[in-house]
Amino acid sequence: MTSPIRLIVGLGNPGSKYAETRHNVGAWLVEELTRQHHVNLRPDNKFHGSIGNIKIAEHECWLLIPSTYMNLSGTSVQAMASYYKIPPEEILIVHDELDFPAGQVRFKQHGGHGGHNGLRDIIAKLHTPAFHRLRIGIDHPGDRNEVINYVLKPPRNEEHTAIMGAIRSALDVLPTFISGDHQKAIRELHSTEK
Repeated sequence: MTSPIRLIVGLGNPGSKYAETRHNVGAWLVEELTRQHHVNLRPDNKFHGSIGNIKIAEHECWLLIPSTYMNLSGTSVQAMASYYKIPPEEILIVHDELDFPAGQVRFKQHGGHGGHNGLRDIIAKLHTPAFHRLRIGIDHPGDRNEVINYVLKPPRNEEHTAIMGAIRSALDVLPTFISGDHQKAIRELHSTEK
């Protein structure tokens, strides 16, 4: 067992223009979590985002969707972590993952940013990569020159269905992960995949 998770951050870009795009799947998970717990996020300028609080697996946990653009996500995460004195190892960042097919989802701790601008800024602002990640596959367009265009478009219907299935699978094991039993949550999540 390790430290419980005290902050879950769903990455994305702000505004209705981006709400349904692949780059926002991290925010989709946090929004689904708020629906499950009947919690509304509220805008908070101090944290450059919308925040909420839930109790999950007997643990109090903050939720955050930054209102900054993706490449400035660290501003929001750092402000909240600093204010509530939440160390990086008690933070879970939920984000889109080009290297996984749509429908695959994986936990990870540490590691680099893999070219993801949101992670790049969070690592820079927290001065460490030691936070947890939940990576939601969105597939790769096949050409790196197409990546920016690709992540800023909505997924196709079958991809959307697969992504939402992955989000539900992740939410099923989230209480275990949040409580600090990360290895058990990882085993359970990976066993749900076909």
